[in-house]
Amino acid sequence: MRQHTLALLMALGLLGPAHATQTADLNPTQLQLDKKGLQLLDRQGRELARYAVRAKRWDQRAEGAQDHVAVLLDADRGRPVLLRSEGQVLRAQDLPEPSFAVEALCLHRDPQGLLQLFLLGEEGLSEQWLIAGPEGARPLRRLATAPGAKGCVVDDKQELLHIDEPGLGLWEHSTRVEGKPQRQLLRAASRKAKAPVSKTWDWPVLQPSGQTAPVARFGDAADDPAIWVHPSDARLSRILGTNKKQGLLVYNLQGEERQLLEVGRINNVDLRQGLQVTPGQSMDLAVATQRDENALLLFGIDGQGLVSELARLPTDLKDIYGLCVGRSAEGELDAFPNDKDGRVQQIRITRAAEGQWQSRLLRQFQLASQPEGCVVDEANGRLFVGEEKRGIWQIDIGSSAGTGKPRLIMPVGGALVADVEGLAIYRARPGDAGYLLVSSQGNHSYLVLDAQPPYALRGGFRIGINAELGIDGASETDGLEVSAANFGGVYGQGLIVVQDGHKRLPDGPQNFKLLPWSEVARALKLP
Repeated sequence: MRQHTLALLMALGLLGPAHATQTADLNPTQLQLDKKGLQLLDRQGRELARYAVRAKRWDQRAEGAQDHVAVLLDADRGRPVLLRSEGQVLRAQDLPEPSFAVEALCLHRDPQGLLQLFLLGEEGLSEQWLIAGPEGARPLRRLATAPGAKGCVVDDKQELLHIDEPGLGLWEHSTRVEGKPQRQLLRAASRKAKAPVSKTWDWPVLQPSGQTAPVARFGDAADDPAIWVHPSDARLSRILGTNKKQGLLVYNLQGEERQLLEVGRINNVDLRQGLQVTPGQSMDLAVATQRDENALLLFGIDGQGLVSELARLPTDLKDIYGLCVGRSAEGELDAFPNDKDGRVQQIRITRAAEGQWQSRLLRQFQLASQPEGCVVDEANGRLFVGEEKRGIWQIDIGSSAGTGKPRLIMPVGGALVADVEGLAIYRARPGDAGYLLVSSQGNHSYLVLDAQPPYALRGGFRIGINAELGIDGASETDGLEVSAANFGGVYGQGLIVVQDGHKRLPDGPQNFKLLPWSEVARALKLP
């Protein structure tokens, strides 16, 4: 009964993995996971060994009377890792990479004493593996499980797998490989009033004209794009895209990967071209937020679109997140990173005479909750920021004396459905009023607003399947970017790039979708 109660509590998120382990009470060591990795501790809590990793999902079992075996999900690589303690040593082995995004995992010691692993997919496709042999693990069977499951635990004695399905309840599955799969809803969640279904409006559905190669990590990985325009032949331009689990990717306009800079967990990226960094010298610069170091990463882009890291500039933000950049009135580069605590900063990036890159905090302001997407309207000295749960804010940044007070120009509700994500500005020619493009993530759509007061809503659109080209649509978009440059062909009036939260045709890791601006202008009857 006690084991079953512990399983219930853990599956409901009330207990951590350590409560479900079946380690002997006299075991001289214990395992513990923190933000920096898996620790092997003695009974006094002193560290004996550590496996450095960023992981949230893990489980463990006793390995005899003295040692432990554990499996964790490496968050950066999206693959499970098997670890065994042998005395005061931790030994790690990579397990095969699953063919789907893993949302949760748990271990099972079967009646034969064999170790098994359950890998739960975020969309309900899961697998049961046998951990044995030199290859580490082999698949035993596939399972249909609850989508979006955040936790699981196995009662080894009863041979039962428990999975919590948010909003529905606790499922119980038999762990027995032979025979037909069996499951039942063990405990229903308390019924709450259902949130209204997000209205999709009557927005037109447009077809993407291209897509990038998928990123190299499953799950929530791809996030934010930027567009670099080639100085002499726009057809040779580049798309920069972040992989939050790996680094910065560089694609050509055909979506082919041209570079991968493994610079760690970068979230958002933005760029400006032709910046006067020193007298007589101009450069194209990109900036990204590096979440492991709470820093700004600065990249140079040469005349052929080759990207290289230049500097890492620290900030005092505690959980750096979104970012956009803009050219100041003096022609210098200003970065606008934000923090999950609601802070938004303006940081001037300069290059000293000796060649070192420097950063200086100019000002900051505070929103009530988490922001992320933002865009700088250089022509009018304005910053637009998306506060994910509340709406779009506009701030005057044109005055050197200080920023204006944030003003909410479009709250969440109606056409704009949380989360408010990527923002970008389309301006065909200097002096045009321009349009503000926004990712309305909650109903998988994109809104187009006038970029000038009163910021009237011009309409919206969705991105659907292009069956002829074999390209799926886009949904749950994080970052996006738009450029009015003439890239030739269907992109003669400009190009939109959006992150796609769910890659289909076929299923796979996330990527970025390409859409001609001319399709948006036609569908919304924009001048």
